[in-house]
This record gives sequence, C-alpha cells and structure tokens, in this order.
Amino acid sequence: MTQDLSRSQRLLRGTGLALAVALAFSGCAEMGPREKGTATGAAIGAIGGAVISSATGGKAGTGALIGGAVGAVAGNIWSKRMEDKRKQMEAATQGTGVEVTRTADNRLQVNVPSDISFDVGRSALRPALHPVLDKFASGLDGSMKVMIVGHTDSTGSDAINDPLSVDRAASVRDYLVMRGVSPTRISIEGKGSHQPIADNSTAEGRARNRRVEIFLSEAQPKG
Repeated sequence: MTQDLSRSQRLLRGTGLALAVALAFSGCAEMGPREKGTATGAAIGAIGGAVISSATGGKAGTGALIGGAVGAVAGNIWSKRMEDKRKQMEAATQGTGVEVTRTADNRLQVNVPSDISFDVGRSALRPALHPVLDKFASGLDGSMKVMIVGHTDSTGSDAINDPLSVDRAASVRDYLVMRGVSPTRISIEGKGSHQPIADNSTAEGRARNRRVEIFLSEAQPKG
C-alpha cells in the first residue's frame, strides 16, 4: 500500500513539473522583444523551482511559481531600444573587426580588438576607436547600464597585465563620460590575461586577446 502511494506521489510530481514547463513557455511565442526577456527569466525560474521542489518532496507547481517569480525579477530585458542599439552598432562598426552580439543574459556585447583600440602595452585610446564609442554613447537612456572589461595578452607578468587591463577599461569609461554618459551608470573591470579568446602562442592570437569588451544592459523595471 505504501509503495503504491509513493508511486502515485511521484507521478503527480512529474505531472506537476511537466505542467510547470508548459505554462512557463506557453505565452512566449506571442510576445514582443521586451516581454520575451522577462518571460524567459520567469520560465527558467519556473523550471528550476519545479525541479527543486519535486526533488525535495514539495509540490512542483508551488515551486514553479516561486522560481518563476525569482527568475522574472532577476533577468535583464531585451527591449526595442536594445535591439535598435544593436543594429546601430552593427552598422557603425561594419568592416572594423568589432563584434556586436546579444549575450545569453540579454546584454549587448561590443568586442573591440586591439588593432583599433590600444597599442601594445598602452592604455591610451587609438583614434580609430573614437567613432565606435561615439555611436555607443549616443541614445543611451537612464535605464541602461554599461560594464567595460579590459583584457591583455599573456606577454609580461600579472603585475603588469592586471593593472594595464583596468587602465584600458578606465580609458574607455572616461571617453564615454566625456560624451555625456553618467559615470554612475558605468562600471569597469580588468581581467589581465586570464580570459583569453585565442591562442597566446601566436601573434594573431595575442592580438585578439588584447581587447576591450563593452556590455550594455537594461534591467527589469521594478514594479
């Protein structure tokens, strides 16, 4: 009798999990870009909540509701403004080697390689980077936040590369501030040579690793 009851409980939990997943994603197809960012966060939270609740013996539906609420609050959104900015940056950087992408967490990433950003061992901006930053700075509203991350290749020691990467990020920040972006909306970080995207044993790879990444995000509005 106890075995049959346990089997029934597992079946109900599995059904609750499936229902939570279905409910979480059912409305996404009809949503616009802004709502989809929120809905995706809610969906991921719902699934996580349902899985955790089911695994720990709780009610999957209740866990999904709690997880969905957390996911919706935590996620960035991808609004029409963000999509317009992506298109603007793609047009502005065409043929420059700058990569413009939308990240999995709904941020706009602008990856600027060394040939238009910085000379080897220097943190001063090259003139070729100015038009890119001018376009980036234009049209940003108060809800958008900027994160700038500087990188170096593996030439030299961490004692040199770590502060150099921070200085490069700071140079980009200072230029954006001169173009009217509030410094309170900008954060910077330096990764030194610790996050390479190419092989440091080749000159081409080292050039790719000497870069600055600029992230633009629009947080979920508080309601």
